[in-house]
Amino acid sequence: MKLKILLADDHKIFRDGLRNLLESQSGMIVVGEARDGAGAVRLTHELAPDLVIMDISMSDLNGIEATRVLLEENPLVRVIVLSMHSDRRYVTEALRAGAKAYLQKDCPFEELVVAIKAVS
Repeated sequence: MKLKILLADDHKIFRDGLRNLLESQSGMIVVGEARDGAGAVRLTHELAPDLVIMDISMSDLNGIEATRVLLEENPLVRVIVLSMHSDRRYVTEALRAGAKAYLQKDCPFEELVVAIKAVS
């Protein structure tokens, strides 16, 4: 059975690249993409992914707030924040919101794969 992943990031080219990398891994499939936090919440409800990879800086609802909301609705989904922000304040808030991991976007892809396997 494949791990169902939802991508939430406001940059389409980033989502496209990440989708290609993730789907090259055995056992992973991207079931949807959201360009903002509100879309991430809606698609999590509709698609029931196992894991959401969430950016922080998005319109409508930032990634931290979207994480809080979607985990209130579905506490079984796992969230990994993948962000450009390195400030400890963002890390702390994301983890308080319920994210299981926080990675910076400049990390190696292999590190993301390790995090996905660890939180799944």
